[in-house]
Amino acid sequence: MSEMQNIQWFPGHMTKTKRQIQASLKLVDAVAEILDARIPLSSKNPDLQKLIQNKPKVVLLNKCDMANQTATSRWIDYYASQGITAIAVDCKSGKGLNKFAPAVNNVLSERRERLKAKGMVNPMLRIMIVGIPNVGKSSFINRVAKQNRAKVEDRPGVTRGNQWYSIAKNIEMLDTPGVLWPKFDDKIVGERLAFTGAVKDQILDTELLAVRLLDFLRSLKPADFIARFKLEDIDLDAIDSYELLNVIGKKRGMLISGGEINTERAAIMLLDEFRSGKLGRITLEMPER
Repeated sequence: MSEMQNIQWFPGHMTKTKRQIQASLKLVDAVAEILDARIPLSSKNPDLQKLIQNKPKVVLLNKCDMANQTATSRWIDYYASQGITAIAVDCKSGKGLNKFAPAVNNVLSERRERLKAKGMVNPMLRIMIVGIPNVGKSSFINRVAKQNRAKVEDRPGVTRGNQWYSIAKNIEMLDTPGVLWPKFDDKIVGERLAFTGAVKDQILDTELLAVRLLDFLRSLKPADFIARFKLEDIDLDAIDSYELLNVIGKKRGMLISGGEINTERAAIMLLDEFRSGKLGRITLEMPER
């Protein structure tokens, strides 16, 4: 099969989003970046650091219940070594979200003390939430804000029309639309975003994407993946990924006329089961040592 095409996806509204982020930065004290715990590198927007400049940052490793626990711990240690607070969370279940407000207060403790020194009794801290599409930003906001939208129109220094939420007595949160960057310089980054559903399937060759995912799964050999597709009798080192897709399709009874395997249907099923966590807790990239 041919190599995966370079994935490029930058709808026009995302250019507008970058401008919105730049314009809103002056309203906030810090930034919280939501990443996919399975692909913390690939789900990170490389343009973001240029946009936020020297603002303090908190990293939320979302979907931690679908990622390998040991790998997530290594990522948290990695960020700590960079001077960045990272928290493992699962925004759908709410796991780990009770650590968010304390982390914001800790990261902004110096600013809070400076404001108190100026006579503000309980100064309000404002944080912007950023993340690429489909990384779980909406689930995070719904969970943390409990659907209570902050009424801030009457307060000075807050632009009308922005989505502000109150998440603690002294913390307000600003939502931004999900934003990708114009060009994936690394083809593998595009593939990993596609594996997790951050890039729309309509622009991709689904079978080729499934084959590339199987390249990773064959090397990782996660036990849940092997058990789910009953691959115990298959030498994953001796079979190529397209053959493996055929094996998986056959084991699931995905046959068409003449006994041929419906590999397109098998590919869709494989990607769906990976994205829903049915293949086990899998992390596709690790921090550099």
